[in-house]
Amino acid sequence: MLLPFFHVENLECGTDEAGRGCLAGPVTAAAILLPVNFRNEILTDSKQLNEATRFKLRPIIEEQAIAFWLTHIDASEIDSINILNASIKAMQQCIVRLNPKPKYIIVDGNTSINHIPLICPTTGNVLNKAKKFSINQDNFFNGIPYSCIVKGDSKYMSIAAASILAKTYRDDYMNTIHEEFPMYNWKKNKGYPTKEHREAIKKYGVTKYHRMSFKLLPEQLKLEI
Repeated sequence: MLLPFFHVENLECGTDEAGRGCLAGPVTAAAILLPVNFRNEILTDSKQLNEATRFKLRPIIEEQAIAFWLTHIDASEIDSINILNASIKAMQQCIVRLNPKPKYIIVDGNTSINHIPLICPTTGNVLNKAKKFSINQDNFFNGIPYSCIVKGDSKYMSIAAASILAKTYRDDYMNTIHEEFPMYNWKKNKGYPTKEHREAIKKYGVTKYHRMSFKLLPEQLKLEI
């Protein structure tokens, strides 16, 4: 059974992302506030659940949540600010749109993050993508205190719930763009670097949804862009 809260006395939100290691499609983040009495025996890290269970849990999570938000950061912006900054920006954009505003944040991950972008809470734009901040400075989530928790999506309900939302909504996105470019079979591989996906890139080239800053093929081949 997952733990309900990291800081019981605070209005706490969990946040997580999906699609960080993909070759195509967005990185998608979710942030969620759960009520103090929320419990679910099935809920765990989205990677440990099959697709049917994830989609079964999604409406339950959404119906019982105090608030939640989803954000997609597309491939062109990932290429512009890098995948770490894009992941953090997606989480930040979710958090600043939560109502009520959380008093504490728990993030799936570790404290090795050292390139933290300063995000404008109004526009969501990266103000200085090159500047470095320490893990303890307030710029990470616009002044809200937070903790990064290793394997947090398998320890805390709010992070697990965020992982379910991020994963299922990103899967919906990939299913939609699959219809535009069915030769890459994104409906199945969701943009991850499978052998099938890379063979399709080699055969058909790249699309507007591919991340050009990523190593799309294992060998250094020129792609038709």
